Amino acid sequence: MSGLDRFVDRLSPPRRVRRGAALALVFASVLVTGAATGSWSDEADEGRKTATPSVRPDAAAPLGGAAGDAADAAAEAMADGKSAEAAAEEAVSRSGDRWGSVYSHGEFQKFEQALDGAYTGVGLWARRAADGRIEVSRVSEGGPAALAGIRAGDRLRSVDGRRVAGRPVTEVVSLLRGDRAGTPVELGLERGTRAWSETLRRARLSTDSVRVAELSRGARVIKIDAFTKGSGEAVREAVREAPEGAGILLDLRGNSGGLVSEAVTAASALVDGGLVATYDVRGEEKALHAERGGDTGRPVVALVDGGTMSAAELLTGALQDRGRAVVVGTRTFGKGSVQMPSRLPDGSVAELTVGHYRTPSGRAVDGRGITPDLEAEDGAEARAETVLTGLGPPS
Repeated sequence: MSGLDRFVDRLSPPRRVRRGAALALVFASVLVTGAATGSWSDEADEGRKTATPSVRPDAAAPLGGAAGDAADAAAEAMADGKSAEAAAEEAVSRSGDRWGSVYSHGEFQKFEQALDGAYTGVGLWARRAADGRIEVSRVSEGGPAALAGIRAGDRLRSVDGRRVAGRPVTEVVSLLRGDRAGTPVELGLERGTRAWSETLRRARLSTDSVRVAELSRGARVIKIDAFTKGSGEAVREAVREAPEGAGILLDLRGNSGGLVSEAVTAASALVDGGLVATYDVRGEEKALHAERGGDTGRPVVALVDGGTMSAAELLTGALQDRGRAVVVGTRTFGKGSVQMPSRLPDGSVAELTVGHYRTPSGRAVDGRGITPDLEAEDGAEARAETVLTGLGPPS
């Protein structure tokens, strides 16, 4: 598989080119509206017969345009005894690529680990409260934070003595995460009028990017926080295990993307082969196809919002265009571009936009987003459940 076929649809929102940007996963996004120490989003951070692009640090390939400029500038800088990373950052900044980033070797490794569905951290998700303070939004069951009694709603005041109020969630996540399990990290916490410090030992944890819950009449909610390694197969398993004829509520709110191959696998759970999306790389048109054998009978509703991005938009657009799901919620973010990592001489990585996605009907996503079939903001989940009930079982 060539470097051009191995990419990730970036998870993070537009950002200034700088070190540490890679930790915006979560995802989590990184990456979602709130961030985990190792999940994707602002909420989280911390094979197939089809084209299955993914990202790896060695996916770096010589690129033209801005990426080539960044690599050339880095090489020249190293020859002059300067920092290749700094030179690449300047070249990427000059390119005007709103998704362009430069990562140190270590940052890109952490980013890749999160895409692989695992990370080293304390197992808590964080978000910025309206007053600028950092609040714990969720804890990972069995993780160091949960075992220490930390719970959702607690305020995070400091990490290893550094105050975190007002900091970007992704920076807080980078402080919480580490390179090795067992390393200590001291958290300053607050709950109501109580303030205390807790020293935790980081652990190797799973991002648990797919969660399943039951609705009435056997209907199933499948919540996908990010498309990390294995998430597509987890969706297929959840669909297979749902009672016969039961509806599926696919919750993609706050999903800021991830591995495109996993989004294609998730689509394969609900369609019987066929086109999922097209994309261009340096003007060359390519296509992503689902595997055959998906469940095409049960009713499906996709729930989206402004935090639904990139690979999650690719999946949403495919299900909507093919008449496979009713889309409920608010317009999605509009991140439909393809980024490719390029290895620089000092081991750092420059990542530049090389192409754009289109839905099966040819709709461009980048800068436009996906418009829901039914607009709903307040009470969107309840509206989605009502729509799913109305679709009823297949005849």
